[in-house]
Amino acid sequence: MQIWLIILAGDLMLMSLVTLGFYAWDKRQSRNRGWRVPESRLHVLSLLGGWPGALIGQRWLRHKSVKKKFRAVFWLTVVVHVAIVSAATFVIAHLQR
Repeated sequence: MQIWLIILAGDLMLMSLVTLGFYAWDKRQSRNRGWRVPESRLHVLSLLGGWPGALIGQRWLRHKSVKKKFRAVFWLTVVVHVAIVSAATFVIAHLQR
């Protein structure tokens, strides 16, 4: 297996766990009226590869799942992340020929 695939898989897993943790913290803080995680930070975490964890957090914790604008930006981060990874995969595959 290519080392970059292992790195990518590790990034997705690590960032997903971190992002899910941020969603859980934000959900808890919303109930306790405490310090909240800015939505922009949640989006950046999704863009950096944490979108699977964000999706789990939205579904499992029922957090940020109603706000249409937030969901639209979230799905945009997913598309951008997948596009970047796809382009990088294409370039790396051609460089290895």
